[in-house]
Amino acid sequence: MISSTKFFIGIDVSKPYFDVSLMVVIDHIKQSVETAHFDNNSAGIKGFDKWLKTHRVSYNEQSLVVIENTGIYHRLIWSFCSKNQLPIHIGNAANIKWSFGIARGKNDKIDSVRLCNYAYRESDSLAATAPLNPALLHLKDFISARTKLLKQITSLRVSIKELGNVNEKTHQKLVERSLKSAIDGIAKSIKDIESEIKKIIDGDKEFKSNYKLLISIPGIGHVTAVYLIGCTANFAGNPSGKQLACYAGVAPFEHSSGISIKGKTRVHRMANKELKRLLHLCALSAIQYNPEIKNYYNRKKDEGKHSMAVLNAVRNKIVLRVAAVVKNQTPFKNNYKMAA
Repeated sequence: MISSTKFFIGIDVSKPYFDVSLMVVIDHIKQSVETAHFDNNSAGIKGFDKWLKTHRVSYNEQSLVVIENTGIYHRLIWSFCSKNQLPIHIGNAANIKWSFGIARGKNDKIDSVRLCNYAYRESDSLAATAPLNPALLHLKDFISARTKLLKQITSLRVSIKELGNVNEKTHQKLVERSLKSAIDGIAKSIKDIESEIKKIIDGDKEFKSNYKLLISIPGIGHVTAVYLIGCTANFAGNPSGKQLACYAGVAPFEHSSGISIKGKTRVHRMANKELKRLLHLCALSAIQYNPEIKNYYNRKKDEGKHSMAVLNAVRNKIVLRVAAVVKNQTPFKNNYKMAA
């Protein structure tokens, strides 16, 4: 009889370092958990590699690494796993935390052990995250930078406008002249970032294909299409319309319990807030310029529906269309005909 050995690795990542826990399972029998601590840099990754080889960890499907999504701090580990064909699952932090149940006390070492046990317990249902795509990371970095710069330039413009209501004209001109170079500089940076985003989209065949599909949907423009590609890793895992709607925070959920609680359906507060904001703007645009959506909105309003409820339904429609065009790889076709 051939013995089977599996390796489950939990990693708790922070900005300066990461803690690792390793559980070896031989013939379904768990061995004692080994732990280690490494700096979160290239030298630390080399030490991590040496530590894994010392414990004879297999760099194949017999192993599974689980880490929480930390934004940028887990990128070195993700890159290492991708280069070495070591399966890694980058999970949602809240989802992983809730799976622990009632947990008392925490530190980085304990968290890595919990992640290790989570990897062992949920290994059958955890899908490996796609290998790191440098182009996708570059796109996400530029999207993030553009969002931050847009907030800054908007803040400056609003501040100037508000000061104009209370300042004397002479002083106001000084304020505007002082901030003009900053605003012009931010505007130029945004323009340069847009140019880089366009290069990334045009330079990747799959990005470009999905981008064209997305902008074929009424209401969706360049910014939303690019953001959707970035936040979904170019629709890795083929998310369904319902999954995407839930992620964007536009899927309504029932709120009731027995006979005492009978609330209205509501969306959940846990969502990608930036995507939800962009979809809100898409819905407003579609209501104004797309005959089908405009007629739907007016009809629901005439039925007595609350305007925000109808608006959320429009956002949901847009998300479902996004999932459909990407899944079918065909542009959106508007077959709507106005009633005579």
